[in-house]
Amino acid sequence: MRRVVFNQKGGVGKSSIVCNLAAISASRGIRTLVVDLDPQGNSSQYLLGQPADRLRDTVADLLEQTISFRISSRRPEEFVHATDFSNLHVLPSSPELDFLERKLEAKHKIYKLREYLKKLSDLYDAIYIDTAPALNFYTRSALIASQRCLIPFDCDDFSRQALYNIMGEIQELQEDHNPDLVVEGVIANQFQSQASLPRRLVQELIDEGLPVLPVRLSSSVKMKESHQAGKPLIHMAPKHNLTRQFQDLYALLHGETVEVEPLEPARA
Repeated sequence: MRRVVFNQKGGVGKSSIVCNLAAISASRGIRTLVVDLDPQGNSSQYLLGQPADRLRDTVADLLEQTISFRISSRRPEEFVHATDFSNLHVLPSSPELDFLERKLEAKHKIYKLREYLKKLSDLYDAIYIDTAPALNFYTRSALIASQRCLIPFDCDDFSRQALYNIMGEIQELQEDHNPDLVVEGVIANQFQSQASLPRRLVQELIDEGLPVLPVRLSSSVKMKESHQAGKPLIHMAPKHNLTRQFQDLYALLHGETVEVEPLEPARA
């Protein structure tokens, strides 16, 4: 299964969601790959412990060879890096993605990522794709290459307005490029259950018919500690409440039964 986590708005937790879902997948014995298409390289640093600009054999190197004349090209698995966690690998990002984007667009390489990830699907049962906070060439490539899409929502009005645009963009891309892409749902992230605004915004999205998932991810300093330690929550704090929420989200996305707390009505 190839799953992209996407939102055009920054700071909504895409990298955290990608890495923690992927870590849970790997902890279950599933061969799992994270593909980092964000030039900032947050997922790469989180899982590999090094800034993206220090890494070699990156996704930029993989894509660059499609526009350079070479007698033989390296296979996509040659660009994959092992992490310290069993069954979890990363195709890391690079700042070079910014400089490569126009060349790839000019050469009409929008489907190349899908081609590579289909080959990697023979080696990995689950592929999670992190994207930049922009609907750029790489994000479109990821949406075209994916079978599932998860949309983080950080419970403020700016994110809500962006969400409407995102749903429209995804629908257009489904019609033009990838009819098999399924929007799994909107996941409320950094959710503060005691505050009325997040509860009200989430309920309004539900009332409008948007596919809001019943699992919500709480706001917690534990996530920042996890980033600093370079350990996904399932390994750093397996009994923490936020870890349990991630496990519930993973289970929900895979059709397992999950008990969720009802959304309490917001006070007027």
